[in-house]
Amino acid sequence: MNYLRLLWELYQSKRNTTKTREQILAIQEKKLRKMLHFAYENSKFYRRTFEAAGITVEKLDTLPLSSFPAIDKSILLKHFDELITVSDLKQEELRQFDAEERIDRKPYKGKYHVVHSSGSTGRPGYFVYDEADWNSMLIGLIRAALWDMSMTQILHFLIKGPRIVYIAATDGRYGGAMAVGDGIDGVHANQLYLDIKTPLAEWVNKIKEFKPNMIIGYPSAIKILGELVEKGEIEADILRIVSCGEPLGASLRNYLEEVFHAQVTNFYGASESLALGVENNHEKGMMLFDDMNVIEIENGTMYLTCLYNFTQPLIRYRLSDNLTLQEPDGKNGYQFTKAVGLLGRNEDILWFEDGNGKREFLHPLAVEGICIEGLKDYQFRQVSKDTFEMSAEVSEMASKDTIRAEILEQMRNILEEKKLGYVQFYVDFVDEIMPDLQTGKKRLVVKENDKRYIEMPVDEGRRAG
Repeated sequence: MNYLRLLWELYQSKRNTTKTREQILAIQEKKLRKMLHFAYENSKFYRRTFEAAGITVEKLDTLPLSSFPAIDKSILLKHFDELITVSDLKQEELRQFDAEERIDRKPYKGKYHVVHSSGSTGRPGYFVYDEADWNSMLIGLIRAALWDMSMTQILHFLIKGPRIVYIAATDGRYGGAMAVGDGIDGVHANQLYLDIKTPLAEWVNKIKEFKPNMIIGYPSAIKILGELVEKGEIEADILRIVSCGEPLGASLRNYLEEVFHAQVTNFYGASESLALGVENNHEKGMMLFDDMNVIEIENGTMYLTCLYNFTQPLIRYRLSDNLTLQEPDGKNGYQFTKAVGLLGRNEDILWFEDGNGKREFLHPLAVEGICIEGLKDYQFRQVSKDTFEMSAEVSEMASKDTIRAEILEQMRNILEEKKLGYVQFYVDFVDEIMPDLQTGKKRLVVKENDKRYIEMPVDEGRRAG
């Protein structure tokens, strides 16, 4: 995208952040009806499924979105070729391209941006954006990364020359890596990619040479960079941090803010829609981009309708993210829908069973707010049907006894309130919480004997309950 055009479209997009709730909903409604008509007219799959549900073209402007049929990943995989709205894309050709071609950000056939996603099912899925769709997404991504900055401040920041390091999994067609790279190119910034599989010594050398002033990446990876700063192995003058790709807890957010003395922006995206929302303050919650998507919660299930991808329309697409929606209250200065308690996916829920076979769950949202001085990060592991433990990573100077006592007290209260008093809970102190060896992301909850995760050595006598 032309640089001046990018700035103009960014300006137009930022204007939406100052609109009233009624104006934002009007924008959303107009885009939704345009997408429904486009899908009906250009997708064989949507025309057939709409008509099977009794939805004719005359009803596209009046029926509520909840009346339209929902789809999920399995349906997308099965009907990919007839769901997309272009004739020169086939799913099997994309699989071959993904398997054989060198991984880079070059568009497929010179015009399609392909994002690979396996998700929790393990079956490869492809989300495709043409140039116009991709550019719309990039504007949303840039707006989020520079959230709370005026256009004047943004221009000054860009003139100074951003030096952005991206720390995540970069060895695949991951949506984050591709979008961040193109976004950085779009604002003419210098960039450095650091893959999470790269040896730490190389991180140190590259960071010293590059001297970044902005960091984007997985929070678990940015935390490692923060530890290098704490130890004095590198120096970093960081103006802004953008966390993405995995949940950002309150404790880790506080740690990053303290170490880097920088604003931390938490970005919410998915392969299905790379621009979903942004959180600049943990207490104020995540704001969803109502001008780019429609998100519904129905009986605890999340449905996404992307309003900018006309190549591969996703209408009422089921996602497994856990969140609740809240109307804006104006306290954060914006009129976007709030996603309260966004933390993880359904696989992060812990299920327990008592001696009588009665099952009860503990939702990750119940423990999301644990924030204790010296506690940097944590991860839960379910050991059995009535036992789980927390792997806790703490600062070097922190008192483990104090932290253990506070964690146990908070967790006992949570378990008692949930009628889970029979559940055993332990605290393990670990040197470092490691990410999934396949995805490079840290999971909030792992199951016992999951070999994809490797814990660093722990202290003797670490366990308490």
